[in-house]
Amino acid sequence: MTGFWRPRLQGCATSHYDGRAGKALPAIPVGIVARVGSVGTQRLGLTLALVRADPADPSTVAHERALVRAAVAAQAAHDVLVLDAGFEIRQLQEAGATAYVVRAAKNVTGRRAILPDYPGRGRPRTRGELIRPLARTYRGRELAATAPDQVVTWQEGDAVIRAEQWDDLVLPDVPRDSPTFRIVVVHDPRWAEPLVLATTLAVSARALRDLYLDRWPVEQLPLAAKQMLGAARAFVSTPETCQRLPELALLAGSILTYLAATQPAVPTGAWDRRPRPTPGRLRRLLGHTVFPTTFPLPDRIRQKAAVTAHLPTGFWGQRRRPAPVPVPSSASPTTSTHGKVP
Repeated sequence: MTGFWRPRLQGCATSHYDGRAGKALPAIPVGIVARVGSVGTQRLGLTLALVRADPADPSTVAHERALVRAAVAAQAAHDVLVLDAGFEIRQLQEAGATAYVVRAAKNVTGRRAILPDYPGRGRPRTRGELIRPLARTYRGRELAATAPDQVVTWQEGDAVIRAEQWDDLVLPDVPRDSPTFRIVVVHDPRWAEPLVLATTLAVSARALRDLYLDRWPVEQLPLAAKQMLGAARAFVSTPETCQRLPELALLAGSILTYLAATQPAVPTGAWDRRPRPTPGRLRRLLGHTVFPTTFPLPDRIRQKAAVTAHLPTGFWGQRRRPAPVPVPSSASPTTSTHGKVP
């Protein structure tokens, strides 16, 4: 989920959360579904679907559900659906996802799909044991973490990574015959917080960690569209254009990233001794070229013959409102300094 900020767009019914502001701001959110692959030695994301927010229900929850349904529909038999934080396990199960890896919240809980043994007295339990992967504090009371079913460790450089996992879990408020999943918590001393993953795959904890980290090429698409192509700012106001411009920018950013990966790396200057095939370097190279005027374009694409010679330029062309002249509170608009009516 990415958002194109529109703070001054009148009647903007959609918003997107901004971590710097700590709240949702007016924006045009776009859901991105991409298949991550390789072009040479570089990992790239191929755009499969761009999902808009529903005008009838522009809420973030409804948009996330539509995005998950589109991702499940575009998922092939050999694909694994990898999602970042913000998406819930319930949304994936409702959409029919069977192979997924999603980053769960630190306070995620689950229940055992198997009932515990009957102790011999009292009412038999109808739900499994509640599983809490990480300890937390609730209303001043410490809630201990549940002992893991399995603990694995591996070495990466000087760091020893530990992973704890719990198997055969269901959501806390669903029947025991509901779809099951696993929870894996990865503790890496190089990270400030542990990584909590929920999955249906029966693979190792290290493979799950690598699968989640391999989703980062999808972040390149909005980066190339906003920063490299300058689509972070928009000045259109028609409802359809407000939605179409971010989609075209994401598509153009994807094409620019692919072309940069398939072409030889072009250095930015003499100091760039080890250039990489990035979209930024290709954009700088294309910025110094002349757009071809002999290319056969459709009749609908033409240069706008707008007259701009009469408009002020430079400093005088800035649309700045003059500062209001302060009026002293002691002075009266109907009397002079001598107390006489003018």
